[in-house]
Amino acid sequence: MMLRIRTIARLTGIREATLRAWERRYGFPRPHRNESNYRVYTRDEVESIRRVARLISEGLAVSEAIAQVQSTPVGALPVRERLEERFWSAVMVLDGDAADRVLGEAQASMEVEPYVDTLLMPLLREMGQRLDIAREHLASALIRQRLRALLLAGDSRPDGPRVVLACPERDTHEGGLLALGLHLKRRGWRVTLLGADTPAEALHAACQQVRPELVALSSVRKRESEELRQVLQAAVEACAPTLVVVGGPGAREHLKTIFSVGAQYAESTEELVALWQQARGASNRT
Repeated sequence: MMLRIRTIARLTGIREATLRAWERRYGFPRPHRNESNYRVYTRDEVESIRRVARLISEGLAVSEAIAQVQSTPVGALPVRERLEERFWSAVMVLDGDAADRVLGEAQASMEVEPYVDTLLMPLLREMGQRLDIAREHLASALIRQRLRALLLAGDSRPDGPRVVLACPERDTHEGGLLALGLHLKRRGWRVTLLGADTPAEALHAACQQVRPELVALSSVRKRESEELRQVLQAAVEACAPTLVVVGGPGAREHLKTIFSVGAQYAESTEELVALWQQARGASNRT
């Protein structure tokens, strides 16, 4: 698949005029010409432009970034970086099969937790900055499928602590929630995954049914403090007396609001488990 310069500019954030100037000055990129004499770019050229754009954003001069990309082909990169570049390249041209094959190759060559923490989750975090909506939807769907399959394949202890996982109302990004569920399940927890956009009524029904020892909410959607307070207040009341712990980028800047409604905040699986252990210890002492 060949892409026009207009599409490349939109996907990389490099203006069409800039790409033409680079071509004249540095001989990079090297587009083909279609029957209508328009510039069109191969997947390899798209990948190289994206790498240059990333290096410039990291502080390199244009000439240095282009020289580095030209001197270091994708095949010479470290394995994880090579997989990332191949994934982004496939997504750029909307080749879902190729992108999924990259994820499969990575999964076959890596242990589960490094696969999730050092490849899948960084890809998921970066795509909002790299991709337009169509490509972001394609890429995020592929990664969420992998995370969900890993979560379902894991075994938990029959007597392990129970946790309910959900994204708050109107929050649809569940990638971090799936990764958290996977980590907890591998530590022996019994996981009930409610997923994205979970209203307080659904949280209440789940807590009544499974009687969890912990409810974890993943908040990615950016909200004003008052909106988040209302959503979390409803969630805490719906789950009472179960401990509610909130995480995710949408919650990070609203710690005062989280604590004001009686919830806790955790940055990682380890912090989440520590909060649960602390609350359990306090309960046993009373």
